[in-house]
Amino acid sequence: MKAADKSYDPIHAHKVAFIGLGTMGGPMAVHLLRAGHQVTVYNRTDAKARAWVAEHGGEHALTPADAARDAEIVFTCVGNDDDLREVLIGAEGALNTLPKGGIVVDHTTTSAEVARELSHLALEKGCAFVDAPVSGGNLGAINGVLTVMCGGAPYAFDRVKPVIMAYSRAVTLLGDSGSGQLAKMVNQICVGGVLQSLAEALAFGQKAGLDMQQVIDVISQGAASSWQMVNRGPTMIKDEFDFGFAVDWMRKDLGLVLDEARRHGARLPVTALIDQFYADVQAAGGGRLDTSSLIKRLR
Repeated sequence: MKAADKSYDPIHAHKVAFIGLGTMGGPMAVHLLRAGHQVTVYNRTDAKARAWVAEHGGEHALTPADAARDAEIVFTCVGNDDDLREVLIGAEGALNTLPKGGIVVDHTTTSAEVARELSHLALEKGCAFVDAPVSGGNLGAINGVLTVMCGGAPYAFDRVKPVIMAYSRAVTLLGDSGSGQLAKMVNQICVGGVLQSLAEALAFGQKAGLDMQQVIDVISQGAASSWQMVNRGPTMIKDEFDFGFAVDWMRKDLGLVLDEARRHGARLPVTALIDQFYADVQAAGGGRLDTSSLIKRLR
């Protein structure tokens, strides 16, 4: 894995725990280790944590509580609200052992509600909680160039921002607890809309008989350009989707978006429609395909 071109001051190294070594968490934890931090990892599948340590170094723990016992910062990157509650406040949860003054930084995409709940519980234990969902996908994690949207207390954010920068290019505090998750919802609304428009455009061009790689090369230099066009357009026209952010996860995220929209009385007609398009992809067996597989519906 190629590390980002960054320099670190070892004087500011921290003792950290990283819980969840999936597609995103594994590479992020590597960057923390390379930055000079003392890293202890936990994964629900213990063999995965052992393999990570064997390849990269650091330590592994058998439970989240063991991982957090002597940590200054606990990073989490798991599946959903229930997974997050389990690793933080379950019987072997990290908040049961995190020393007073410790900070939890959660990179899971969750509801804003659970972020506020866990922030309150962390505060009761003399700790802090920063919700910090990310954008940039697996490649962003590997290359250390994620965008991180944060919610929480300014003092906690100021302490963890230099550490998060090990795998990020932008880390921004957007408000109180839950604000990071709300910003991630805005991000997913935008991503879904762009992907559906791109899918329609590419499918139209192919049916019209155009050389779509040539078209992408041209229009990506103009106003229609987007990250999705440049990075996913070429694979979409080749019908390649066995990579990237899975449809199953996007549907989970859009479910959070639509729940929050109902709570605030916000109207999201296009987002609701795109969510149903993703449901069609799932029904056709494409739940683990990249989100750019929306184009398959149009062929």
